Amino acid sequence: MEDTLIVNNVRKTYGEVEAVKGISFSVKEGEVFGLIGPNGSGKTTTLRMISTLLRLTGGSITVCGHDVSGDSDAVRKVISYLPEDAGAYRGLTGRAYLKFMAGFFADGEEFERMVSKGIELADLGDRIDSKIDTYSKGMARRLLIARAVMPSPRIAIMDEVTSGLDVINAYETREIIKNITKGGVTVLLSSHNMFEVDMLCDRIAMINEGRIVLTGAPEDLKKEYNAANLEEVFVKAVKG
Repeated sequence: MEDTLIVNNVRKTYGEVEAVKGISFSVKEGEVFGLIGPNGSGKTTTLRMISTLLRLTGGSITVCGHDVSGDSDAVRKVISYLPEDAGAYRGLTGRAYLKFMAGFFADGEEFERMVSKGIELADLGDRIDSKIDTYSKGMARRLLIARAVMPSPRIAIMDEVTSGLDVINAYETREIIKNITKGGVTVLLSSHNMFEVDMLCDRIAMINEGRIVLTGAPEDLKKEYNAANLEEVFVKAVKG
């Protein structure tokens, strides 16, 4: 599999604060890749740079062969980005919201296909025609994931995608993400939930204080560090 995302020696500073300190990793086509670490470690900043929302201070990021700094318009055509605090227009129904968002990408038959795909992905049954302000957190998150994936991006970028969800809704959200990759979409997600990442990701990069400390498949890392779980791997890697 070829690399669809290459992050090379990327840095991001805010004044005198260096939030991301020369990180490098790559994501292969069709995999679920997790960028994991504690809050404030640089995960969200990295995702925003990949998504062209923040300028790089140094280094380079290539998405499907396009440089995020020099060809940001092309990058935006092949990605979708779902931030942790994403919201929908709560006065609309789920169906109306998907139609509104699909209108930015397509018209005619392609528009109808996109909306149908979004409705299928959201899997809300009759509640697709209820107003979003009546949805539970889990229902709203499923709708937002559907919105992010229905344009058929090459890479879907998701930040803390199950944050605030209960056990059942988090499980259902993970199943949706697994099904997305079966349709050919590469998924890059960030999380501080080590259990979730272990269940979901083909490979991971662990980030701490703006630096990548480990990269690899979860099972390989657990064997290398003789650890029962990724949380233990992380602690051992950080503390040496």
